[in-house]
Amino acid sequence: MVDPAAFYESAKGCGVGLFAGVPDSLLKEFCAYLSQCAGPDEHVVVANEGAGIALASGHYLSSSGIALVYMQNSGLGNAVNPLLSLTCRDVYAIPLIMLIGWRGETGTNDEPQHLAQGRLTLPLLETLGIPQRLLPRDTTGAVECLEESVSTAKSLSAPVAIVVRRDTFVGTSDYAVVSNGYEMSREEAISLIVENLDDRDALVSTTGKVSRELYECRRLRSGVGSEQDFLAVGSMGHASQIALGVALAQPERRVYCLDGDGALIMHLGSLAIIGSRAPRNFVHVVLNNGCHESVGGQPTAGFDIDVPQIAKACGYRTTISATSLPELRTFLKRMSNEEGPCLLEVRVSSHSRKELGRPEPSLLENRNRFMKFLQQ
Repeated sequence: MVDPAAFYESAKGCGVGLFAGVPDSLLKEFCAYLSQCAGPDEHVVVANEGAGIALASGHYLSSSGIALVYMQNSGLGNAVNPLLSLTCRDVYAIPLIMLIGWRGETGTNDEPQHLAQGRLTLPLLETLGIPQRLLPRDTTGAVECLEESVSTAKSLSAPVAIVVRRDTFVGTSDYAVVSNGYEMSREEAISLIVENLDDRDALVSTTGKVSRELYECRRLRSGVGSEQDFLAVGSMGHASQIALGVALAQPERRVYCLDGDGALIMHLGSLAIIGSRAPRNFVHVVLNNGCHESVGGQPTAGFDIDVPQIAKACGYRTTISATSLPELRTFLKRMSNEEGPCLLEVRVSSHSRKELGRPEPSLLENRNRFMKFLQQ
């Protein structure tokens, strides 16, 4: 397996002066090493993958130095615009390295939301005209691959992709998720939110462990999931707009969105659209733990910004922050009667259960049950 420290040192030796991206579970050992060991001016966890490409471009324009942008392959969609209209050789010809985790790799078992993206990852890179290499699973081979990729990027003055398969980087316990000081767990918060829902309330949950914990909460209560819930297990950052679509179509039904800090920040502009449309039946719950916990615990800007004040400035009528279960219980009762859009930030622990399960119904079954519920 590949040693993250050796890979990092090799990148530095090749002239890589900036590391930026969105953390991925297949890259978590390397991302964790960056979070712990890279200097504050050479490593940036960005809002989304396209922003990482733009940041790398700014680095090149100002220093003539190359940057490495890491991402999960699902983030390629966010990166396509700047790759084609900014870094492309036909435009500004900016060299950079993309380190891409290959979820849904052909011939492997993975979650259903990764299968189409996994099948299309290599063809998409080819269509974009981006040279690509598979990263070898040994340190010597990986270092050689990186050196060759940097050389190619510089000679072509264009992006080059290195695709990373599962179990490539070696793990270490030295870079585990650390406590953020909050005692309330996300699962406890979700359970309390479910307790306070009306039978007609609809709920849309964001990708990652939020949807998994919501499903687990429903299953423990009734033995099955709930038709009231739409589990947006993919499309990170878009749960609030899915919920907005439901709220606008059914103004007499209360619609809750369970969001995460990383997902919220990824497409923060959605707050402005929700605020400007001002749906009276919309409740936005942001479960903020200050990190990308499900892919290794790398920090977000969740605790560096004032989420309720941002929402307030975007036109939300009521915005509150809760840090304990008693506060959350009080605020949920208030939100059930408040005129929306409302935003409730819930600051939660950075830890979750290791034995957490995954939703058992198929994604189409979840969709069909949710649509049937909305017709009632």
